[in-house]
Amino acid sequence: MAMSKEELIETLSNMSILEVTELVSALEEKWGVSAAVAAAPVMMAAGGDAGGAQAEVKEDFDVVMTSFGENKVNVIKAIRAITGLGLKEAKDMVEGVPSTVKEAAPKVEAEKIKKELEDAGAKVELK
Repeated sequence: MAMSKEELIETLSNMSILEVTELVSALEEKWGVSAAVAAAPVMMAAGGDAGGAQAEVKEDFDVVMTSFGENKVNVIKAIRAITGLGLKEAKDMVEGVPSTVKEAAPKVEAEKIKKELEDAGAKVELK
């Protein structure tokens, strides 16, 4: 089943960042390449300052819950699973939005936490 470029772009547009990251990793492994290495010459050819671009790349993110949405109970359960907090502490964190769920988390972990909380109904930002 062959997909057109437009269909592929549409499919990728509907994926979360975490899903796209996992897809890139799977393709790198299957094809024996590294997307990071392939992107470096493109940046240099485009006239970009590779050193400056590297300095601007953020590696760690704070996961901040901005709203618990309509289903507070599910969000409390998700917070407990993610943080290991007790029921009262998790409830206080959810009711005290905006609240930082995790500080200085690596990008992949931060995206995973964000997805879990959004699946539970919360609104989340990575800062």
